[in-house]
Amino acid sequence: MACIAAMQAPCARADTLREALVLAYQTNPTLQAARAQQRGVDENVPIAKASGLPSVSTNGRYTEFVKQSATSFTAPERLVSAGADLSVPIYSGGAVKNQVKAAKIRVEAGQADLRGAESSVFSSVVAAYMDVIRNEAIVGLNRNQVDVLKVNLQATSDRFEIGDVTRTDVAQSQSRLALAQSDARAAEANLAAARETYIQLIGKAPEALETPPPLPNLPNTPQEAVDQALENNPDLIAARERTKAAEKDIDVAGAGRLPKLSLFSSGSYNNYLGTLGGIGTESVPQTDTSAQAGASISIPLFQGGLPAARRRQAQASASSALENEIGIERQVIAQVRSAYTSWVASNDLIRSTQVAVDAAKLSLEGVRAENTVGNRTILDILNAEQELLNAEVQFVTAKRNAYVAGFSLLAAMGRAEARDLNLDGGILYDPELNYERVRGKVFDWDDDPAPVAQSTRTVDTPLQDGEIPQN
Repeated sequence: MACIAAMQAPCARADTLREALVLAYQTNPTLQAARAQQRGVDENVPIAKASGLPSVSTNGRYTEFVKQSATSFTAPERLVSAGADLSVPIYSGGAVKNQVKAAKIRVEAGQADLRGAESSVFSSVVAAYMDVIRNEAIVGLNRNQVDVLKVNLQATSDRFEIGDVTRTDVAQSQSRLALAQSDARAAEANLAAARETYIQLIGKAPEALETPPPLPNLPNTPQEAVDQALENNPDLIAARERTKAAEKDIDVAGAGRLPKLSLFSSGSYNNYLGTLGGIGTESVPQTDTSAQAGASISIPLFQGGLPAARRRQAQASASSALENEIGIERQVIAQVRSAYTSWVASNDLIRSTQVAVDAAKLSLEGVRAENTVGNRTILDILNAEQELLNAEVQFVTAKRNAYVAGFSLLAAMGRAEARDLNLDGGILYDPELNYERVRGKVFDWDDDPAPVAQSTRTVDTPLQDGEIPQN
């Protein structure tokens, strides 16, 4: 996106939307956990391949014959033995081949899930960012309302002293001021809560947040949005891949009733340590070796219906995956259409509330002027001031809702992920790199380093309040 294109390395403070997105991309625990989970999914491919590779094992044993038979004069007293076995699977009914295919398909599904996790986190970050901006504006409006009502109360009290207004007018001014003060407190509490949510997602306290730039590449029609979502939505892509993998599971289950062929070889070595043969042991060989090689075939004839049950179970799972795919497709279509409608409605609301704000300002000026000549009461002024405040709050809320709805629409279309936001500076995480790294590993001791947390903690961030920072 154009609003992200110039992103560089993250700064110490996240005061722009670009910086907030980058910080979340680097340090958000939800994203880090999703990446680690995907690395675990990658390992299913070498795990599946292992069943079709040769296996080699060795064994050794030392035996001390503590008590011998009274009639055995040649039995050894001790024995050292060693052996080695090699097994090479040749044919397993297609189980290994289809297990590997299913594992590869699930890697692609997992990568789509990771895209979905990025999109979800970014949507939450945008919402949290706009919530802070909105609540800061509402706090400012409410504080301004308190200041205005204080002036009104003082003016009303002065006019009461000279008999120009009644005690009722003073009481009305006092009541509105008290309500405005309570509303201001509530707005400050909402602002503090929004900032805590921001810290939870981004890992740092918000500073003076800048107004985000317009969202580009939004669709012109709802059908255009749906078409892009059906092609690019990561949740739908993941569901499609899981359906393909479930079809491979049917073939894996069916392989249980097919023949299996393998080659084998084994060898052994025994050393009796000079204790074999009793009297005259020097003429008896104290070591012996043996080796065998051959082929083995296993043809299942009856297994109590187990292979058929497993295949039917896999078929049912594939049917479930297919239905889930359609269900997610329905969900995506509804989500896109709903987001589009909300986005359009929020933009319309921005225009209408702007008109309401302008009209409320003009109305307030007129009511105040008419009050000076006795045509309006103090209550009329208070009502006009409250109407202006309500219109201004609706306006900033509509602006927040429109931006969040637009970004949610992009997310539903599959256009709000790291690769779409142009998060440059060398920070993009490519899950394909880890898959390529591990897919061909066959060494039993090829471990990764011990896990270390990548996300940042927020225990040292200060308690947030309702103060508004200065830009």
